[in-house]
Amino acid sequence: MGSIFTRIVNREIPAYIIDEDGGHLAFLDAMPLVEGHTLIIPKKETDWVFDLEEKEFRNLWSFARKVARKLGRAYPEKRVTVSVVGFEVPHAHIHLMPVSEMNEMNFTNKRLRFSPEEYLSIRDKIRHTTL
Repeated sequence: MGSIFTRIVNREIPAYIIDEDGGHLAFLDAMPLVEGHTLIIPKKETDWVFDLEEKEFRNLWSFARKVARKLGRAYPEKRVTVSVVGFEVPHAHIHLMPVSEMNEMNFTNKRLRFSPEEYLSIRDKIRHTTL
């Protein structure tokens, strides 16, 4: 059995998907620090982002940049930040968060809870933003 992220890639469990290409997936964090907190993952399960092969690493960051730009357009009053932590799930991932202040991206902060309808609204706000 793969990581929870692999199960999302395989559509075994649901997620609020923002964007996808042949090798990557962007979806809303299930336990977000801020509205719009998005995870970027390679579809290929690799434990840590820095374990990716060079081309995979560059492609992941290129995909993350595309999603970050959409987040920036969806939340123009905020700054999109990036974090690579790697403790929560043994599957390479990048956190993108639209924030107003540095303390909003503190992983010890209380996580937000949204209703399914709110998650759908947030997903659609980002997904339908044009570049």
